[in-house]
Amino acid sequence: MMSTADTVKSMQARFNADAAKGLDLIFGFDITDAEKYALIVKDGTCELQQGENPDANVTLVMDSETLAGIVSGETDGMQAFMGGKLRTEGDMMLAMKLSELFPA
Repeated sequence: MMSTADTVKSMQARFNADAAKGLDLIFGFDITDAEKYALIVKDGTCELQQGENPDANVTLVMDSETLAGIVSGETDGMQAFMGGKLRTEGDMMLAMKLSELFPA
């Protein structure tokens, strides 16, 4: 199984720069059994930051198994949310943009 860091890096590698043109957003990831990360999306670029970013527009809170499942496509993010395995803090509607910005 991939480490949490590798899972987040794999998201960054699938980044869709065209979908991010004109955006200035910070997605926080609070992985409850591992580290915290932020993906900073700014006008077609994506930067990975380790640690918590207090300026995150939305933070997704989940465990590393849920994150790995969502990133691999084995777990549907909406189902994880409805099942209580994923929760959001901040602008929940921005979380919906993740599938456009980081397609499977």
